[in-house]
Amino acid sequence: MSVELVKMTRGLFHELFRGFEYDPVMFTDPAAYERARSLGYDAERVDAHFEKRLRAKDRLSFAIMLDGNVIGEVVLKNIDNATGVCELGVHLKNDAVKNKGYGAEAERLAVEYAFNELGMNAVKADTLIQNSRSRHVLDKLGFRFVEERDGFAYYELKKE
Repeated sequence: MSVELVKMTRGLFHELFRGFEYDPVMFTDPAAYERARSLGYDAERVDAHFEKRLRAKDRLSFAIMLDGNVIGEVVLKNIDNATGVCELGVHLKNDAVKNKGYGAEAERLAVEYAFNELGMNAVKADTLIQNSRSRHVLDKLGFRFVEERDGFAYYELKKE
């Protein structure tokens, strides 16, 4: 298992969303999950989403690559150079690449990048309380549980 992070490009973003499957554990509202799932791949919608991401100056997006294929995305967002804090986000393309350690490895690489390349002092993360898979990965990577609030579990990892 060897994943690598590559700066997200428009082409990689499209590859991510071709065959992307929404995970019901990421939704608190079953109707919202059904709406998202029913959308399918739409090139114009993906382009608009990518353009919005390009305009965000406090965000870095990386494609999670495995054997030359995009299997997910990891994001460092709300990057605050003044405080040295950013937030981590990740999603994998579909069930075929979940529960194999790829997401955990991608998150580890992103945290390493945040600390060593961006000079961050802390990385924060949150997940829906019911997302036990995400919570397990954050625990495994050494994130400290901070609190539960409004349906989310909040975590933080400080640079040693």
